[in-house]
Amino acid sequence: MIHVEQLTKTFGAQTVVNDVNFTLEPHTATALIGPNGAGKTTTLSMLTGLLSPTSGKIIMPGVTDIRKEIGFLPQYPQFYPWLTALEFTEMAAVLSGLPKKQAKKEAQRVLEFVGLAEAMHKKTATFSGGMKQRLGMAQAIVHKPKLLLLDEPVSALDPVGRREIMELLKQLQEQTTILYSTHILNDAEEMTDQVLFLRGGQLVEQGNLREVHAKYAEPRYLIEFVEQAHAQKFASAWPTAEWKNHIVRLPITEGQPTMTQLLRTLANSPYTVVKVEQEAASLEEIFMKVVER
Repeated sequence: MIHVEQLTKTFGAQTVVNDVNFTLEPHTATALIGPNGAGKTTTLSMLTGLLSPTSGKIIMPGVTDIRKEIGFLPQYPQFYPWLTALEFTEMAAVLSGLPKKQAKKEAQRVLEFVGLAEAMHKKTATFSGGMKQRLGMAQAIVHKPKLLLLDEPVSALDPVGRREIMELLKQLQEQTTILYSTHILNDAEEMTDQVLFLRGGQLVEQGNLREVHAKYAEPRYLIEFVEQAHAQKFASAWPTAEWKNHIVRLPITEGQPTMTQLLRTLANSPYTVVKVEQEAASLEEIFMKVVER
């Protein structure tokens, strides 16, 4: 368990992170979400020890120097191009305090784990962006940290690379606690236990994903029509309906029909319907509401 209490960072007269408090439970994944300039990278830098807080505490019970228990992958990891993946990861292991013989063994293990077994003897200069991200992950976990910090871990990857890294993070969650910043909210929604919304350096919303969804749910019906004209005509009969292309979204509020009543209405209409389902606000929609309020 990690506690962050009243974490604050100022640069001159500017307060970049202001009185941030949160707790990370073991073996959970927490997404740190916010617009550019919200203070996400500064918060992660203080947790890693790269920046000293102006005030506040970072507490890991039973641990004197939390830097030894942290693995960190920056947004743009840098590598020595003349080193192989194995040499680089082994060096990271030694710098993390592992004896040299154990460092090589652990380096080989994590490179296999992240999918670089066949490339461990290749120089990092030859690596693609996805391979470099995997190598960055390997150096961050080679010493088996209790807390893994990731700054925009998938922002520079294509959809295939993002999928591979997200699957890797799901596996890592069984071994460690993860805190990562991201602006790709579809990915965050898939694997996140807790969300922390930063705006202007302040924590403006937090909680587990289910609680946050419940708070901002705004449930609605999604009705997809075969023809766009049918969607437009149906939406025109409902003052609160939102219409776009072939899809109508109808908020579920007091006085609106139940699903059974809606299906009956559609069955008796001249419109051809593809599907009807109930949906809630996405994490991206929730994000926009939180940061703009």
